[in-house]
Amino acid sequence: MMGPPISSIRNLGPAIERAFAQVGITSAEQLRTLGTDAAYGRLLAGGTRPHFISFYVIEMALQGRPWNDCKGAEKTALRARFDALKADHADSGRAAIEAELNRIGVIAPRKPPPSR
Repeated sequence: MMGPPISSIRNLGPAIERAFAQVGITSAEQLRTLGTDAAYGRLLAGGTRPHFISFYVIEMALQGRPWNDCKGAEKTALRARFDALKADHADSGRAAIEAELNRIGVIAPRKPPPSR
C-alpha cells in the first residue's frame, strides 16, 4: 500500500476501505487522485450496489467536509452525477455474467434489437 490508508480520510472507515481494496484502490492518495466519480465507478463495476449516501460521503470526505455538509443546488448536482454513474454501470454486472456464460457456451450471445 502506498501512503496512508483510505480510512485515514475523515468519515471513511474500514467498510469502504475494504470495498475499495476489492477494486484495487488501496490508499488515500490513490482515492484522491481518482476522485469520487472514477472511484465510485470502479465500485459499481466491481458489483457494489449503488447508494447515493455512499457516493455523497466519499465526495464530502475528499473535500475535507462533514459528511452531511452538502445541501441545496450542490446536493442536486451531486445527485445528477450519481444518477449518471449509476446509469453507466446499471448493466455491468449482468453484462459480465452474460459474457462468461457466452464464453463457456451456456447461452447464445444476445442479438441487438432490430433497427427501425
